[in-house]
Amino acid sequence: MPRGTFVLVDEVATWLRDADRVVVLTGAGMSTASGIPDYRGPQGVWTRDPAAERRSSIDVWLTEPDTRRDIWRERLAGAGLRPRPNAAHVALAELERLGRLDTLVTQNTDGLHQDAGNDPDRVVEIHGTNRFVHCLDCGDRHPMPAVLERVADGDDDPHCTRCGGLLKAATVSFGQPLDPARLQRAHDAAVGCEVFLALGTSLAVHPVALLPRTALEAGARLVVANAEPTPYDRVADAVLADDLVEVVPALVERVRATSAG
Repeated sequence: MPRGTFVLVDEVATWLRDADRVVVLTGAGMSTASGIPDYRGPQGVWTRDPAAERRSSIDVWLTEPDTRRDIWRERLAGAGLRPRPNAAHVALAELERLGRLDTLVTQNTDGLHQDAGNDPDRVVEIHGTNRFVHCLDCGDRHPMPAVLERVADGDDDPHCTRCGGLLKAATVSFGQPLDPARLQRAHDAAVGCEVFLALGTSLAVHPVALLPRTALEAGARLVVANAEPTPYDRVADAVLADDLVEVVPALVERVRATSAG
């Protein structure tokens, strides 16, 4: 079948069922149904407010105390609104339980894959996590709620209690390098997989956007499911246009049913 052909969910499910190593890459579109807006989509955070993208720069965090205070206050205000995994997250946890999911690489920092039941040891949070805070100087690490308690008590620009360094959510901001070990693990998983699923990601942010190419060059099938077109649509083995909360559970249910049969 030529690459770029739209194929039925049943066929993709067969690929998943017959594979020993499936790698999944998820992006912001994975969590929109959980109430977390994406960034670059038509209604994305940065699309509607280009100034918001600037606040994601490490240089801004380092040099603008007022911006840091605003962000800490916003985090505190939203602390009680913890999103929940949606049906697509739950389905990927089921794919793991079925023995098909080898590695889950996520560009998201929300921790929803772990909440849904995926083994944290199989999840590569390539852009870090917003559930922890770390010191930019000594690397000391604390759960986000513990630091937000300090903000609630009046410490509106919290610094490290160990060394006095600047604290920041343990996420990768613009201008910060990705963790080499995590990137290498994602690369190795792509090289070794038989099916690579790219879900809810524009595949426009490098170097993560190179992972599907790596998988293709190693002989894997590539399946893309995203609300907007991606640079890989023309070379993918399958492009699924349905909403992720519908198509991912449908795929996994077919894998489960045919595996049982």
